Amino acid sequence: MSLADALARAQDQIAGACARARRRRDAVQLLAAVKTVAPERIREAYALGVRLFGENRVQERAAKREALADLAGASWHLLGPLQSNKAGAALDLFDALETVDSLALAQRLNRLAAARVPVLIEVNIANEPQKHGIAPEHAAGLAAAVRSLERLELRGLMAIPPAAGDPEASRPHFAALAALAANLGLAELSMGMSADYAVAVEEGATIVRLGSALFGAR
Repeated sequence: MSLADALARAQDQIAGACARARRRRDAVQLLAAVKTVAPERIREAYALGVRLFGENRVQERAAKREALADLAGASWHLLGPLQSNKAGAALDLFDALETVDSLALAQRLNRLAAARVPVLIEVNIANEPQKHGIAPEHAAGLAAAVRSLERLELRGLMAIPPAAGDPEASRPHFAALAALAANLGLAELSMGMSADYAVAVEEGATIVRLGSALFGAR
């Protein structure tokens, strides 16, 4: 499938999920997750209208930055875990950080930021020991702390539910994240990837992160 066809299919899936949930189509952004994707393919996605991109690693974004510097209006989100020693580089390379998961990291970002930076708190929604993210029961405390930091703009929550063959298995986790965000008064919900993004939209996602659905298997 061509990238154009894959993108059109994804947009149709998002629109259908919005219709089923009685949501406005413009309430959901498609983020192209471009881990290991070559700059030429990223340019192709941009030419097809994609403006929101995500990288998992600071180093990979840095390696592609010069080749993609002329993509006017493109916005870049960090999707992978951020080590404190790379916080400064991340602030320089990304427009938003989706993986703030500790007070120590938030405080370091606040010290280093030259201007307000949009952030999302990553929640380990199923308390999986191998995954990054703050436990759901501690999210409220971290949210309050982040909101007190003058250079961080807390916009919402991000999560990756347990891997499953059935997209419906992700629904309870998406619903739990949406409920947590509502309780915290947060509007942005980055949840749903290639295997389960339609379900995520039905449960309130405002950003879906699509990699293999657009670019094929990595």
